[in-house]
Amino acid sequence: MLQLRNLLSLLRSASPLAAAAPHHAPLRSLHRPLSAAAPFAVEGYLVARCGLTRAQALKASKAVSHLRSPSQPDAVVAFLSARGLSRADIAAVVAADPKILCAKVEKNLSKRVADLEELGLSRSQIARLILVSRNSIRVCSIRRNIDFLLPIYGSFDKLLQVVKMNSAILTVNPEKAFKPNLALLQQCGIAASDLSPSMSRVLTRPHKILREAVTLIDKIGVPRSSRMFHYALLSFPFQKKEKLTKKFGILEMYGWSQEDVLTAVRKMPGIVTMSDDRLRRNAEFLTRHVELEPPYIAQRPALMKYSLERRLLPRHCVLKLLKEKGLVDSELSFYFVAVMTENKFHNKFIGRHKERIPGLATIYASSFAQKALN
Repeated sequence: MLQLRNLLSLLRSASPLAAAAPHHAPLRSLHRPLSAAAPFAVEGYLVARCGLTRAQALKASKAVSHLRSPSQPDAVVAFLSARGLSRADIAAVVAADPKILCAKVEKNLSKRVADLEELGLSRSQIARLILVSRNSIRVCSIRRNIDFLLPIYGSFDKLLQVVKMNSAILTVNPEKAFKPNLALLQQCGIAASDLSPSMSRVLTRPHKILREAVTLIDKIGVPRSSRMFHYALLSFPFQKKEKLTKKFGILEMYGWSQEDVLTAVRKMPGIVTMSDDRLRRNAEFLTRHVELEPPYIAQRPALMKYSLERRLLPRHCVLKLLKEKGLVDSELSFYFVAVMTENKFHNKFIGRHKERIPGLATIYASSFAQKALN
């Protein structure tokens, strides 16, 4: 009986099935990953298929992290390629609006492009428009806006310039924004044919906000017939009243009267777009260190717009040193020096005196000038 058991044991160990068994386990483990679908690597797809850089792909992948397969984005890439966009163009479009890869080609993109073709836009024009329109072609039909804007700007190329600066012009409601805003601008003496590309931002502002801005600009006293009125329109509609009040208050802290503030704004409306910190630092520097009076600065508001670190401070230090050495007129105006181009300033004050004052160019460096002032 014992011999029989030993014999059976030997037979089992020698059987082909038993011998093959160890080889089946690895085969089964090999088949598992092959049968399971590999996860879709969005970031890698954006680089390999769409032409984005690694940095662009890392940023863009966050917007489309829900994608689980390449089927939808492949359809979009094929659609864009068929419309005449190069690989570099497609990379630019996807980088600007990664979610376009999630758009439905037949239901949305194809129909919206067909709308533009019906307006008479060529294949090349549509491709150029897609390239600069950011998410516009994805979120809605832009036919109505193109149809409305083309006669205003006179040509497709001019309209394309506008879209490059402000793609939102393709998506706002013309009835609620363009028409009432154009009518208001015409009341102010600005014809549609006079609109610059930068003025497109004004067209897309809510009408109520633009109307209130025009009223405020009138109260401040900027003449509608002046060039500054255009600049005021590019500034005031984008500033809340409480922010304007705060900015004016900052200037008053440094001795500016209300009339000084209004004078500066009339001469340079863009002063209201400066950050509070920059207003504060420039006003403090000009009044306390350069010792200029607020009325003087208000008449020359360009002084307020220059960079403190890159222009005002280093030029003040150089001018102060040259005056101390008697190398320039002690009455030389800081304003005259501040408004010079970089090359002219360097030639007139650095190059001319570098032999008499070794290291003058180093003193002109902003970091050194900051230490000198402190």
